Amino acid sequence: MKIAIAGGHGKIALLTTKLLAASGHEVWGIVRNPAHAADIEAAGGHALVLDLEQSDSERLAGELASKSIDGVVFAAGAGPGSSAERKFTVDRDGAVLLADAAWRAGVRRYVLVSAMGADAFDPDSDDVFQIYLRAKSEADAAVRASELDWTIVRPGGLTDAPATGLVTLAESTDRGSIPRADVAWIVTQLLVSGDAVHRQFEAISGSTPIAEALRAL
Repeated sequence: MKIAIAGGHGKIALLTTKLLAASGHEVWGIVRNPAHAADIEAAGGHALVLDLEQSDSERLAGELASKSIDGVVFAAGAGPGSSAERKFTVDRDGAVLLADAAWRAGVRRYVLVSAMGADAFDPDSDDVFQIYLRAKSEADAAVRASELDWTIVRPGGLTDAPATGLVTLAESTDRGSIPRADVAWIVTQLLVSGDAVHRQFEAISGSTPIAEALRAL
């Protein structure tokens, strides 16, 4: 498979790149900073330098089509300390842009890494975290409304602990945390297996092997 990952320099994206590349898949990490290309290449992928905030769906679709991409992952985010405006332009608008570009390029598979509790935002709050949740919620809604073969993963609190391979996946779980490495395994399994199309679920550490938990969805 040929996979493109928006936010290709993020921790989850780089872990996913390593897993996919190790299995013989071709991975393109979409980044706006050319200096990040070396890290993507070290993980076994290739860098596609393109700023989602400055691009349009036609240009991005052309890049996806030229590389014969089979599936896309949105793992981008404005990041801690970013402005409320960038929560919308990256976390929401970037996800929508990738969905539209995928559709234009004939790429059906779309995996979106969202956030637990995204729909529980306060619509009247100007708190940056509440705006972040709103941006994620609106991105998820737009992707659900698309004609793509989408899956939306809403992980709990992210940690840098080693992967356990054991999770709890459900439409709604208790609050909890999960290693980024396990989220990468979930994304990889979704892409390779084709499981959980048109499903949205929360993910935390648990007692069920990832492949089994995804099939149960």
